[in-house]
Amino acid sequence: MNLFNIEEYVVAITGGTGVLGREIGKYLALNGAHVVLLGRKADVGAQIVAEIEAELADTEKNASGKGSVVFMKTDVMNQTVVEQNCQEILRLYGRVDALLNAAGGNMPGATISPTGTIFDVKVEEFEKVLNVNLTGTVIPTQVFLRPMIEAGKGAIVNFSSMAAFRPMTRVMGYAAAKAGISNFTAFMAQEVAKKFTPGIRVNAIAPGFFLTNQNRALLTNPDGSLTERGTDVIRQTPFGRFGKPEELCGTIHYLISDASSFVTGTVAVVDGGFNIFAM
Repeated sequence: MNLFNIEEYVVAITGGTGVLGREIGKYLALNGAHVVLLGRKADVGAQIVAEIEAELADTEKNASGKGSVVFMKTDVMNQTVVEQNCQEILRLYGRVDALLNAAGGNMPGATISPTGTIFDVKVEEFEKVLNVNLTGTVIPTQVFLRPMIEAGKGAIVNFSSMAAFRPMTRVMGYAAAKAGISNFTAFMAQEVAKKFTPGIRVNAIAPGFFLTNQNRALLTNPDGSLTERGTDVIRQTPFGRFGKPEELCGTIHYLISDASSFVTGTVAVVDGGFNIFAM
């Protein structure tokens, strides 16, 4: 019995066109899953699908020959659109085995610069950051949970952050939203198990610092050298480097597979030691 077998799993990934979402999607497809990348930009989605399909066609990389990938345009803040996505996935595959809530983002007005104060925060942008990260996780969870309940099984993995564990400087709105996601994960884990079925698990992953389109300019200079912020991060990380997107894949694989059948309500940290470093 292979507890890690995810062949033929149907996996929906919000934020699927982001750096982390696309890398995870490629990995899962190459391991035999049917991956649905959900994102806002159709042109980017089509490009990513083409890239993954090229790798799926390589028999050396895709030994099982069972994986697949498609893109669907979505808006995680629009329940009607997300429901349409879900119905299309059910039409194509008949079920949803796993949902990865990887959509999120930040805005300048929800941050506090080193020379700024709380009075510089723009409340409307703070609300938008809360919504896209937290509400943008709640809505897909509501929608995709229904077919999982009908099937009596499934796995949901939310994306938390290092900012959920401690009040990092600058990212006030993002940190508040990610702390909410960790709390929501724990809440939903017991809510689903007690009211519906323990066959559905709800967990989260908390990546450390990975270079993405969102934070690259914050952590590195145009020449690739570290910014002051980037230097602080590396100093705090025992591994002494940023994470690579593919280093999230093993934990995701574990959390959606039968290998984690008795794991729910947890936040799995993948951070090179950042969160435990004390001096």
